[in-house]
Amino acid sequence: MTPTYDVAVIGAGSAGLQAALTLGRMRRTVALLGTDRYRNDPAAAMHNFLGHDGTPPAALRTAARNDLDRYPTVETVESEVVDVAGSTGAFVVRTSTGAVVRARRVLLATGVADTLPEVPGLADLWGDVVAHCPYCHGFELADQPVGILGSDASVPLRAAMLERIASRTVVLTDGSDLDPSVRSDLDRMGVEVRTQPVAGVVRGRLGIDVELDGTPSVELGGLFVGPRWEQAAPFVHRLELDRSEQGAILVDAFGRTSRAGIFAAGDIAQAPGLPMPLASVLTAAAAGLVAAAACDRELAASDHGLLLPA
Repeated sequence: MTPTYDVAVIGAGSAGLQAALTLGRMRRTVALLGTDRYRNDPAAAMHNFLGHDGTPPAALRTAARNDLDRYPTVETVESEVVDVAGSTGAFVVRTSTGAVVRARRVLLATGVADTLPEVPGLADLWGDVVAHCPYCHGFELADQPVGILGSDASVPLRAAMLERIASRTVVLTDGSDLDPSVRSDLDRMGVEVRTQPVAGVVRGRLGIDVELDGTPSVELGGLFVGPRWEQAAPFVHRLELDRSEQGAILVDAFGRTSRAGIFAAGDIAQAPGLPMPLASVLTAAAAGLVAAAACDRELAASDHGLLLPA
């Protein structure tokens, strides 16, 4: 007979690994299901993580898996999840290999997938001199010219965030018109704006050269872009969980989703009061810990007919 785990943790990035660790330390039986595909695979190093600044993401995952070896109640299942069905206390998780995992609770840490702007050469430099987060990748571009690819209302704030890092900031609109208020803010801040269509990007002397139609290339140390993203696991859409306008799974402060018994953590989850999910290795791990602790408390209360404090 197939055993029933206390929790099925789906996703083995930082949120899922931390959730499994927290539950393992409470001697909960855990099935940790994951693949070898991660959002930060292109990055050679992660930053702004206490004690791990500059560590390759894969090295952190390896160390985390080694940590889990100490906890006999945690079982790792290297397989992609294709479906989750059932309800609180009796969830059924199915994988691409045909395996079936039964669990009392489900914790989603499946992450998101990025879609970059359609600029030739951009994907080849993604995670290196092309990035999306100045908190994670800004300092390495210090005292160099830095570009922002985009034309939406967020551009002035992004430029302001780079003010103490970049020697100069260049906004590249790729042929799009700026809203007058956006242009006014950039002009007031002294930010250079290039409106020509971007023909492509290549690795350059400083880091990256941006090729513009009809004008010389712009030499930059790095380029920040705002990729579109979506849930990385297709089955998540079928769970019909409440979503934010951006498509993130809405959770409460404990990582609980709108469906009883299902929790979410990491890049896929948006907590109360935030305009978007917090997308970093450290915040994902922290969210995994909180959601796992909430899972454990809920199970403990359920086993003994207790009410959880409000």
